[in-house]
Amino acid sequence: MSAFLQQLPALIGVVIGALGSYLALVRSDRERFRREASARWEERRLAVYADYARTLKKSVTLTYRVAAHLGNDPHPHPMSPAEAEPLLAEATEARDPSGEALIMLGSREVVEKARVWVTTVMEMERFLREGTHDPRAWQALLERQRAGREGYYAAVRDDLELPPGHSARWPLPPGADG
Repeated sequence: MSAFLQQLPALIGVVIGALGSYLALVRSDRERFRREASARWEERRLAVYADYARTLKKSVTLTYRVAAHLGNDPHPHPMSPAEAEPLLAEATEARDPSGEALIMLGSREVVEKARVWVTTVMEMERFLREGTHDPRAWQALLERQRAGREGYYAAVRDDLELPPGHSARWPLPPGADG
């Protein structure tokens, strides 16, 4: 019995060491799972953010082309409102599901900036549906749209903790303000 008692502290040490190793392993596995899950959600948010921007930009490009037809924009490929109508309807329909995904997965700041951007795009669409010919008012809408897009991208970068990016304001040749 005394031999057992002499080895009991070593046995207890082995049991405590094994338990400690097990707990450390469980904790590191749990932390790894959290990091991987966070990375997966971040990838999904990036995909949703990019998809929303892509669908909204399709509407923007179509408005540039219709504005050129109406004499408001120097876009090199004008399109009549009648030609653009089904394409604008399609772009608007695509915007709805991507907007819902954005609301579901996006941060409050990104969703708010998206709202500002899309509201301006909707104003651009209304401006063109009314057949307005006012290049100055159109330029004001373009500036608001560009600022809205820039704000959206900045919010996305902040949410995903990405470094600051380009403002997306390209210097255009004279007369190409579209």
